[in-house]
This record gives sequence, C-alpha cells and structure tokens, in this order.
Amino acid sequence: MKIAILDDYQNVALELADWASLGAEIEVFTEHIADHDELVRRLAGCEVVVAMRERTPFPEQLLARLSDLKLLVSTGPRNASIDVEAAGRHGIVVTHTGYLPHPTVELTWGLILATLRNLPAEIASVREGGWQRGLGESLHGRTLGLLGLGRLGSRVARVGQAFGMRTIAWSQNLTAERAAEHDVTAVSKQELFASADIVSIHLVLSGRTRGLVGAAELAAMKPTGLLVNTSRGPIVDEPALLEALRQRRIGGAALDVFDTEPLPADHPLRSLPNVTITPHIGYVTRDVYEVFYTDAVENIAAYRAGEPIRVMTAR
Repeated sequence: MKIAILDDYQNVALELADWASLGAEIEVFTEHIADHDELVRRLAGCEVVVAMRERTPFPEQLLARLSDLKLLVSTGPRNASIDVEAAGRHGIVVTHTGYLPHPTVELTWGLILATLRNLPAEIASVREGGWQRGLGESLHGRTLGLLGLGRLGSRVARVGQAFGMRTIAWSQNLTAERAAEHDVTAVSKQELFASADIVSIHLVLSGRTRGLVGAAELAAMKPTGLLVNTSRGPIVDEPALLEALRQRRIGGAALDVFDTEPLPADHPLRSLPNVTITPHIGYVTRDVYEVFYTDAVENIAAYRAGEPIRVMTAR
C-alpha cells in the first residue's frame, strides 16, 4: 500500500501517530500543490491519500483522474472541498476523523485580544527599542455578537461572559430558548450587526452561509466594530470587507481564514493596518493533530482489514 499525506506544513504527521504499524510506503507532502496536473502526477500509485482539512480540494474533475485512489481520509468531521458523491461514483471511499473544538475558541480570543490591545504593534515597538505606542480597548461592558451558537460559538460566549461582556447571537435556526441555555440573548441578524462591538463568526460553510456577511451587514456595524472570522473565509464577502476596511467604515477585522489559502503573497489583507491575520491556525495544535493522524491510521487499518470505518456522507 502506498499512502500520501498532503499539506503537512509543519512536517509532523509521522511523529504524531503510529504509521509504522501500517507497513506501508508513505510519502509526506509539506508544500501545498495547487496545480491538478502536478498533483495527479505526484499521487500516481497512491491507494490512500490523507487530506488535511480543506487545504487541497477534491472536485470531481480531480477525483476522476486519480485512478489508483481507493481511500481518501479527511481530517476533521466535515470537508466541504471534497465532492463525496463524485468520489463514490469513482469507487473512492471517503472517511473522516475526530476533532477538538477548544483550540479554535482559544485562537478566537487570542485574535480579539491581540487586536483590541494592539499587541502586534506593541510587541514590535518593544523589539525595536521603543515603548508604549497607543491606547487599547477593554472588553468589560462591551457587546459580543455571535453568528452561530453551536459547539464553538457557545464556548466563545462563555469566555466573553467571563470578561463581563453582554452576549447576543443569531443563526438561521437559533431560538430564544436555545440561546438562553447559554445565557445568551437571541436577536435578529440586523440587530446583531448594529449592536455588537465584536462580531465573531462560528458557522459551517454551506450554500446558506456563503457570502452571508456582505456589504449590507458590514454597513450596519458600528464604525468601531471588530469583525472576527475563525470559521471559513467565504462566509464573508471578501471584496466588501476589503472596501469596508479601506474606507475605515468598521474598526477592523481579525481573520484566520480566507477565500484563497494559502493567502497569496500580494493579497491586500496582508498590508492593511486595521487587520490582524493568522494563517488558518485555529485547529493547528499538537492535541488536534494527534487526534487527526491517530484516527487516520485507525481508518486506514480498518479499511485494509475490511472492518467498519468512519464514512463521510455527502451534505
């Protein structure tokens, strides 16, 4: 059996699980391969491919060309960039692994605090021999607006409450009763954007949520408002966000996710002064990767033994 592990940027996959137990030939790709022709060439002969989340999309036109592929292992429970139905038509089984939600919650608050307290600039100032550069903003008494109050949003809400924040939320199916279970007030989408000092996105990317935060929503935000996205880039209309940031119609943005990843070197988000950005590292922690790769090894072993595996279904 030949196995390819894709997009292992940190080159840590082999040390975080017992791959040797599979007795397979394993090739690790530490650089992202965007070109389909190159990817098909590099994956020739691979019966198993392990994909790191949505880093490498697998549309039907690519799956149709991977004639040796039989098992596609996706880390995490969902992967919107894999055409699961097409994979089935081409005889490819798609499996998934477990996941841990808390690292993304932690990074969400890291981004919020870094932005409101000007940490990148203050750290740079100290390293350059300077001292205090500006005034930060506090959280106590402010309003946190959550788009989504599921596993992640509800955890983010608890931290906000610990900081003394008022917490409000909206999603298409959120009820007042469900929100109250988390001491959160359910509001309309319009009220959320108009009232929140911080809007944090915690929704799954789907046909309903793609472009959900557009020009109208950004225009409704306070001029000092902060938009935080640690979910998926396409939930926000990127051109509308860029315009709002350039015109300083909102206070700023804190982003871990983008329409195109890796973010192009010349992308304007890299240079705007009112943006805090990180390279989609919400889930990039040792404990999450151990779950990903340990489960991946278990899935491959079960597949080879003809035992039940975690099959990903089309959504």
